[in-house]
Amino acid sequence: MRIIVPFNLKPGTNVAEYEGWAKTKDVPTASALGSVNSFTVHKATGLFGDPDTPPPFAYFEILDITNMDDFIADVSDETFQAAAAPFQEYADAPQFILTEDL
Repeated sequence: MRIIVPFNLKPGTNVAEYEGWAKTKDVPTASALGSVNSFTVHKATGLFGDPDTPPPFAYFEILDITNMDDFIADVSDETFQAAAAPFQEYADAPQFILTEDL
C-alpha cells in the first residue's frame, strides 16, 4: 500500500528549516519504522507543459507501507509521535491519500 501526502507549508514557515528537518529527522525516523518499506519527500518544481503556473502543492511525501494495521501501530508509538510532531507545525492541512496498485 502507498500513502501519498501532498501539502504546502504554513504561511511564514522557514523553508530551509523545514527542508533541513525533513532530510535529517523526518525521513530517517519514518524510514526506520518496521511497517515502512520506503519513505521519500519530494519538492515540486513546476507543472509539466505549463512552467508559468505554480503547482497546487509544494511538497509530497510518499510512503510505501507493509499494511495499515502495522503502520498505525508504529505511528501511534509515543516516541514516533514526538519525533514527527514538528510536521504538524510545518505542514498546512496535509492530505493523507491511501492508494493501491492497479
